Amino acid sequence: MTSLSDKRLLVTGPAGQIAFPLVERLAQDNEVWGIARFSDPATREKVEAVGCTTRSVDLTDPDWADLPERFDHVLHLAIFQSPAPDYELALRVNAEGTALLMARFADADSFLDVSSIAVYDRNADPAHLYTEDDPIGETKQVYSATYSITKIAQEAVVRSMARVLGLPSTIARMNASYGPRGGLPAYQLDMIVNDVPIPVRTGGCWFNPIHDDDIVDQVPKLLSVASVPATIVNWGGDEAVETRTYCDHLGALVGRTPTYVEVDAGMEGTAVDNTRRRALIGDCAIDWRDGFRDMVKRRHPDAYVGD
Repeated sequence: MTSLSDKRLLVTGPAGQIAFPLVERLAQDNEVWGIARFSDPATREKVEAVGCTTRSVDLTDPDWADLPERFDHVLHLAIFQSPAPDYELALRVNAEGTALLMARFADADSFLDVSSIAVYDRNADPAHLYTEDDPIGETKQVYSATYSITKIAQEAVVRSMARVLGLPSTIARMNASYGPRGGLPAYQLDMIVNDVPIPVRTGGCWFNPIHDDDIVDQVPKLLSVASVPATIVNWGGDEAVETRTYCDHLGALVGRTPTYVEVDAGMEGTAVDNTRRRALIGDCAIDWRDGFRDMVKRRHPDAYVGD
C-alpha cells in the first residue's frame, strides 16, 4: 500500500508538529477525523481548515459518542509530555488512553502507534546505531521527565492489545522529524539565524533527520505492514548525521557560522539502524541536505543565501 484514498481515518493529536502535515495531506483524498482535548481553540480551527473533522476527546476518560462506529485505520500520534514529573497523569494518557483507544476501534484494518527513539537504553558510544532489538530503558529527557518511561509503557500496551484484540499494529519509533513547521533541526535553524549557541552533548550527538514529506509518504506503507504480533520498526531518515555536521550545513544555507556549547546533560542523540524499515517499506525519497534546503527556504526565506 503506497497511498491512502477513500478511507475513513482517525488521527489522535492532529494539530501536532508531525501529525498536522499528515492530516493536511490525507484529508485531500480521505475522510479524516481528528481527536484531541483542543484546549486551544486556534489549533482546532487550524485542523478543521484543512478538511479534518474534529471532536474533543480526553483519552484519560474518553467519550466516543460523537465519532463514527468504525474507522479503516487509526493513527495514534497524541502524547502527553510535560516538564512536571506527573507520572500518574502521563501513564493515564499515554498507556491507559492507548488501551482504551485500541479497544474502542478494535475492528480497524490496522493501527499505527508513533513511538520514539527515547525508549532505547543509552549505549556508551554516542554514534551507536540502535536496532529494534537493542535494550530499552528509561532515559530522562530534558523536555519531559515522564516521556521515556511512559512511551515504553505505551509500546507494551500496543503489543499486548494487538494480540488480545487481533488488531494488526505497527509501532514506529520516530527519530528527528523536521519540516518548515518545526522539529529539532528547525528549532536549531532558528537558533542559528538568531545567533544563539547550540548545545551539543560532549562526544557528539547523532540523529537520522526525516522530512515531513517522507513521513507522510511512508504512513500508508507502515499501515500495510501492521501485524499481530505488532511490527516494531525504527522511523528515521536513511543517513545518521552528527549535529554539528548538519547545523554547519544549515549555517551555510543562511550565511552564518553556528556556535556550539558542549554540555554533559541535555538532549542526547539517538541514531538508528534503518535496515528493518528499508526492507519493509523502502528508502526515503528526500536526502537530508535537500530537505534542509527546502526547510530553510520556507521557514526563513529572507535568510536563505543558497549553497
